[in-house]
Amino acid sequence: MNVSRETRVKTVPLPHLDAPRRIVIANQKGGVGKTTTSVNLAVALAQGGLNVLVVDVDPQGNASTALGIPHQEGVRGSYELLLDEVRVADLVVDSPEAKGLKVVPATIDLAGAELELVSKVAREQRLSRAIRDYEADHDVDFVIFDCPPSLGLLTVNALVAASDILIPIQSEYYALEGVQQLMRTISLVKRQLNSDLELWAVLVTMYDARTRLSAQVAEEVMAHFPKETLHTMIPRSVRISEAPSYGQSVLNYDPNSVGSNAYRKVAQELSQRAMKEQE
Repeated sequence: MNVSRETRVKTVPLPHLDAPRRIVIANQKGGVGKTTTSVNLAVALAQGGLNVLVVDVDPQGNASTALGIPHQEGVRGSYELLLDEVRVADLVVDSPEAKGLKVVPATIDLAGAELELVSKVAREQRLSRAIRDYEADHDVDFVIFDCPPSLGLLTVNALVAASDILIPIQSEYYALEGVQQLMRTISLVKRQLNSDLELWAVLVTMYDARTRLSAQVAEEVMAHFPKETLHTMIPRSVRISEAPSYGQSVLNYDPNSVGSNAYRKVAQELSQRAMKEQE
């Protein structure tokens, strides 16, 4: 039995949405804070009172680890969702990180899923159908997909299932390297498989206000994505880096840290953006 580790902090209540927002956290460039953002954004939204579903489609299962979800070999999760078409409702696990936060875990079994999917009918649509079936019977405000750092069939399944894309970009040299390729993939998926897919938000991560480089990269990102770039930036933080090794989000590991406060602000900003767009 899981014991809740949700930490009592002063959180801003977030409004429920009329329809779920399905967000893919994507960037095939490694080390940009993709899984960190998936985990901490999900916890921040749930701590704000929203119903959040995290679908871990990365064979490494790092998001599952950070959310306190067992994902050793043999645990059922996103592999069964994609290959055996098991219902989401039969796979979700409550995360001890926050009330209202549910997770479909990923195991190492998922590593072979891309090869196994090749011969399947409607292979790109499997995740999309499963998520919509789940939403029909469950109240969900946000669905967050944590993807592997590649543009294979697992990521494509998430892109087809999603309505929105959030790209984390680290404020370091070559920050926009690979983003052009990702944008081409997004355009291809939008044209052929999911016309609703939009680049919704860009988040600058690992920002160091003390360095000129961080400021320059942030300016470059805002120049490329003026409408999508979030006002809030995630600072470089030891606490953010330490939290996953304890199987926690930074919001519970150190709720008063600058990293925790930043992710709460990101959750508020995205919630406000979603509310404005549904009006």
